[in-house]
Amino acid sequence: MSVVRDRQSHKTDLTDERWALIEPVITAWKARHSSVSGHQGRYEVREIVNAP
Repeated sequence: MSVVRDRQSHKTDLTDERWALIEPVITAWKARHSSVSGHQGRYEVREIVNAP
């Protein structure tokens, strides 16, 4: 997975506590649904979820 670049945080970003609640669900889903192309993804999943 790529390293997250320095970025400005936003008030809508998930707190660590909220991320801890949903991260296991997303990780489990991704484990069962691998990419057809085998692509591992360029961005951290948390950054995608945080996208405004």
